[in-house]
Amino acid sequence: MKIAIDGPAAAGKTTLAKALAKALGFLFVPTGAMYRAAALAHKRGLSLADTEITVGEEGRIFLNGEDVTHLLSNPDLDELSSKLAADARVRARLVELQRKIAAGRDVVMEGRDIGTVVLPDAELKIFLWATLEERARRRRREQGGSFEEVLEAIRRRDERDSTRSCSPLRPAPDAVLVDTTDKTPEEVLALVLKLVEERRAKLGC
Repeated sequence: MKIAIDGPAAAGKTTLAKALAKALGFLFVPTGAMYRAAALAHKRGLSLADTEITVGEEGRIFLNGEDVTHLLSNPDLDELSSKLAADARVRARLVELQRKIAAGRDVVMEGRDIGTVVLPDAELKIFLWATLEERARRRRREQGGSFEEVLEAIRRRDERDSTRSCSPLRPAPDAVLVDTTDKTPEEVLALVLKLVEERRAKLGC
């Protein structure tokens, strides 16, 4: 079974996807981290066409076999990865790698175009949402800094992600929209686990 989780920055995608994958025994694939790995490769002067980005247990990211997970939390990589994501050639390469990872496996994959582009045939598609202010508060708790600066950074990211010509951020027509603004991570997980059970029952698996 393939589960696609999409949504804007700081909507809770990674927290949900990681917990959901653990609960189900599925592979957790954080595509945002894969884009940050692509940004790291770019900073290192590597050609993405010749670069392998793979995913290990608990969503650990490997760049040409090197575990670079601990290097991907740098805010500079967030900004650069968002710009690279607007490049059709970069997206094509990352989509190729993401589909390769998901082939023949049970996965929970999170990102911004999973249900619409990467895994359009996913059995369950979730689109997470939260208000801009709530998402800014969450990101500030994670990374610190001025609330106004974090708010503006997320606003810019939202605009770039939703208006780019290549795979813009938008819910798939058959996605289930989940507003996480006033929900705890545990409440969101319980809600989505129920959706998984319902979808499995419908599919007879």
